[in-house]
Amino acid sequence: MTVNIQYVQMSRSEAMDSYVNNKLEKLGKKYDWVISAEVHFEKENDPSGKGKICKIELSLPGPRIFATSNETTFENAVKKTIKDLEIQLKKRKQIFAGHK
Repeated sequence: MTVNIQYVQMSRSEAMDSYVNNKLEKLGKKYDWVISAEVHFEKENDPSGKGKICKIELSLPGPRIFATSNETTFENAVKKTIKDLEIQLKKRKQIFAGHK
């Protein structure tokens, strides 16, 4: 799986890059038909303490799937976004299984 990580109006983080790559690698092993991932990180001024936003779009056979989350840390945002994507991937896998 090809992973493209972009930081919107903020500096690149090697630690965040490796964290995201590690998480997506696990997802890619479980769902080997995922082609690529587009990851976007951005900060938003949020009075509630959140504002660390992670958006991930996965390319795979059929329509792309997308998830986003807004959390207090980028790590939590990545975890929640990947959890949402995994739910969508499970549904897609059931659809694939029905067509075989």
